[in-house]
This record gives sequence, structure tokens and C-alpha cells, in this order.
Amino acid sequence: MSGAYFLSFMNNALEGMLNIAEELGDERVNQRPNNMENTSTPFIILTHCVGLTRYWLGSMVAGRPDTRDRDAEFRAQGTVADLRQAVQALQSDIREDLEKVKFDQPTANPDAVREQMKTWKQGQFLLQCTKELFQHYGHMELTRDVMLGRGPGN
Repeated sequence: MSGAYFLSFMNNALEGMLNIAEELGDERVNQRPNNMENTSTPFIILTHCVGLTRYWLGSMVAGRPDTRDRDAEFRAQGTVADLRQAVQALQSDIREDLEKVKFDQPTANPDAVREQMKTWKQGQFLLQCTKELFQHYGHMELTRDVMLGRGPGN
């Protein structure tokens, strides 16, 4: 199996979230759903997805230095154009990173791995990344639907 098999799935999730951001536009992409103060904005959700992909795939699999500031992801604000630029840059890196996956080998960046994942193989990090992207894609779909008043009977 090749890591390239994951490319279309990862791109599907990222582009789906980007489409939601574009649908919401610059003003709403930085808003939280009404009466949900502890919910992330769509901008935060997609920024977090860029960060987690750079960590799980870029650092744990491809061996890039871990420069992630996870806390900053949850304060992020910006425009849809900012998100598009971040996703496009990430997609370029994903293609390269997936070529480096060695499913049965340990992480390429042992100094940055979390303690509870020290025994994980690269294939597990790749699956974790993919799982997280689709989990947050669903989260973003629900956030959009709440913000736009979509649901049963609407």
C-alpha cells in the first residue's frame, strides 16, 4: 500500500471545509454559532485542521520539525482567502509527505511524539490524521448548518 492512496481522501476533507468557509464568507467564517460560546468558529476549525495535518503527517511521518502552536489555532481569525492560501500550501506538502510514508516504521520525528504514542508506527499516525480531518469536516458541516439555520423542517 502506498500513502498516495490517502491523497484524494485528505483533499476531499480539506476542500469540503474550504467550500464551507467560502459559502459562509469572510464575516461569518469568524463567528461562532449563536448561544454556543465554547464552539469553534469555522476559521478556527480549518486552521486547526491545517495544524493537525502538519503535526500528524508532516512531523510524525515526514520528519519535518514540529513548529505547531496548537493554542494559537484556537484563537485564529482571518479571511477565506487566508484559509485558501493555507490549504493550498498544505496540499502541496501533503503530496510530498505521503510519498515518504513507511507504514510499519516508527515515527520519523521521535523527539516530537507524544508519550502515549511512542510505540505508534507511521501508518497509525497517517490514519490518525485522516480520522481527525474527517471528524472536523463533519464538525464544520454541523457548525455551518447551525449558523445558517439548516436542519429538519428548514
